[in-house]
Amino acid sequence: MIELKNLSKTFNVNGKDVKAVDSVSLTVNEGEICVFLGPSGCGKSTTLKMINRLITPTSGQVFINGEDTTGLDEVTLRRHIGYVIQQIGLFPNMTIEENITVVPRLLGWDKQKCHERARELMHMIKLEPKQYLQRYPRELSGGQQQRIGVIRALAAEAPVLLMDEPFGAVDPINREMIQNEFFEMQRALNKTVIMVSHDIDEAIKLGDKIAIFRAGKLLQLDHPDTLLAHPADEFVSNFVGQDSTLKRLLLVRAEDAADNAPSVSPQTPVSDALELLDEHDRRYVVVTDAQNKALGYVRRRDMHRQQGTCGDFLRPFNATAAHDEHLRILLSRMYEFNRAWLPVLDAEQVFLGEVTQESIAAYLSSGRSRGAKTCIVSPAEAVVS
Repeated sequence: MIELKNLSKTFNVNGKDVKAVDSVSLTVNEGEICVFLGPSGCGKSTTLKMINRLITPTSGQVFINGEDTTGLDEVTLRRHIGYVIQQIGLFPNMTIEENITVVPRLLGWDKQKCHERARELMHMIKLEPKQYLQRYPRELSGGQQQRIGVIRALAAEAPVLLMDEPFGAVDPINREMIQNEFFEMQRALNKTVIMVSHDIDEAIKLGDKIAIFRAGKLLQLDHPDTLLAHPADEFVSNFVGQDSTLKRLLLVRAEDAADNAPSVSPQTPVSDALELLDEHDRRYVVVTDAQNKALGYVRRRDMHRQQGTCGDFLRPFNATAAHDEHLRILLSRMYEFNRAWLPVLDAEQVFLGEVTQESIAAYLSSGRSRGAKTCIVSPAEAVVS
């Protein structure tokens, strides 16, 4: 959806040429959120503003949906791009509805269509339209105004959304709420988003890709988990922080870290189950039906020196792991229920394996990551491995 090819920007400062952005090339696929990260002055905001030509590139090209935007006039270009900034920029003398529908009205939408779009977007950010649409920005809190700023950029149904530190001025509580609402909206609307942020935790939470900039150069573009697991150099490693392994707990899912645990049926003889437990050095084993759906588990100590089948000693789970839950939630649940393991189940209760503290540690230290591939960008070229 968005492709940058050798995009560069040079400014003349006090008679000297300063390269703010240096030959940046990257691709953001349709429906992805890509977060630009880096220290102040690294070129991330300048790169963002060149996409909708608020800043004219010195060289290079911007493609949107395969079309070179160089030949497009600015009005046509920006009809396809929503833009959100930290300062919000709501018009104080317009109602909230008028603010939301500024661009649709410029595009010639009729009054009823504009009203319906405003109501739809207000519901997405959990603000009651009847209560808020006829208010003015001064009557809303800072967090509410920021949410209006986000949905205003979505009002004209532009497929591309550019966001320049959109939540940076919001207090931590409202910030997390807005992030969650934005994430829900993105899942429903499937926009292609590039966001500038200074917050690594925000980038990890929201991003499908993270791009790390330094001194105008793109150093690394990757899935957040791959970035944390395999930083391209010392700068990237220091930027993402010394607690990168703990940050990965928010990204790795239960099914990624599950081990290949055995299971038994209710009809399995106790002697066979005990032999299986000995073979795998386990104290528990999950019991499944003919469709591999989890029914519960049996314990070694309950079956010790006993006869019968596993069905006679079946225990219900007091805690399980959904296949798509992240590891931070699972570790919290393990401590809450004083469990060393959790069975991993899909939406149909099919048993996928077990997550243990050992399997989590093994995954995090294995070099594996959720990213499909690592894209490390050197000054000379992009190397894909």
